Amino acid sequence: MGKQALTFSRTDSAKFFKTLNKRVNDYFKDNNIKRTGNWKLYIKAIIMFSLLIVPVVLIFTIDLPTWAQVVLMMVVGVGMAGVGMNVMHDANHGSFSSKKWVNKLMGSSIYILAGNDYNWKVQHNVLHHTYTNIQGHDEDIDAGRIIRFSKHTKWLKIHKYQRFYAFFLYGLLTVNWAITTDFKQTFVYLKRKLSYGKFPNPATQWTKLIVGKIIYYAIWVVLPLVLGFTWWQVLIGFFIMHYTAGIILSVIFQLAHVMPNTEMPLPDDNGNMKNTWAIHQLFTTSNFSPKSWLVKFYTGGLNRQVEHHLFAQISHIHYDKIAKIVKKTANEFSLPYNEYDTIWKAIAEHYNQLKLLGKKPSLA
Repeated sequence: MGKQALTFSRTDSAKFFKTLNKRVNDYFKDNNIKRTGNWKLYIKAIIMFSLLIVPVVLIFTIDLPTWAQVVLMMVVGVGMAGVGMNVMHDANHGSFSSKKWVNKLMGSSIYILAGNDYNWKVQHNVLHHTYTNIQGHDEDIDAGRIIRFSKHTKWLKIHKYQRFYAFFLYGLLTVNWAITTDFKQTFVYLKRKLSYGKFPNPATQWTKLIVGKIIYYAIWVVLPLVLGFTWWQVLIGFFIMHYTAGIILSVIFQLAHVMPNTEMPLPDDNGNMKNTWAIHQLFTTSNFSPKSWLVKFYTGGLNRQVEHHLFAQISHIHYDKIAKIVKKTANEFSLPYNEYDTIWKAIAEHYNQLKLLGKKPSLA
């Protein structure tokens, strides 16, 4: 079991998070700054939306060679992932702005990214952040039968090769959002009466989902057809855009949790976890590339997942500062602080983890 074999008493766990909370709160109080976004985040939002929109405008208005259209659709995919990580993510955690209406507006950007805010908040804010890396609860480590992300899932012969094909399949993430995932999630979440905040009226949620998909396809499929592009050009462009965004988002997600240094614990027979929530986050989450300005800027601070999981309602633009506090406090309490120096090291280690999980359990 590695590090997870250590169990911290409820008293020690409470003391750790109380100490950490006080230090982080004092940082914001002493520096007289808000925990939400500021002008730096708003400039980033403009840049990410520009990466998403400007290439589309160029394709629609200028007669470009095929290779240039392909490159620009890849840039659109980069922008799509960028908006998701920097704008939508913070907004739907309530940390983009101190104004609720701004968070709601920016959070609604998920509709032009093929998603749905109700589904995303349940899957991410509720299931993932509450039950991080717990098989059967955290859907982020459930890739169906094709990829084995946890040692607690059934092993199949095909998993022997997952280290070779997994990265190629990662690109299908947002394609699935656009076509099937949202409908499946809405059905399941409403049936289980799950919500982040007030439970929605089922009829209202289904209406929002269907209308949102109609608008989405009108923008990304119907409009290009109306403007004279052939059906095959539209489909290829649509796929390139989503595949680019899918690979980026999937890799970033997996580098935070499906790694050799992160645990995937299970509850005991009574449904209780070995450690309290905050301690659990330290064992199940990992940072990567903390010194890279480019990685930090583009991923919306998701390279600092430890800080994000402990303080999801703090905007990512503050993570660098509070990371020093989190690391220091974790060390004082002899708790893990998982981190890889570079994104390339993290990718290599994720590959190794896929290889390990692909081995037949009796041989692993």
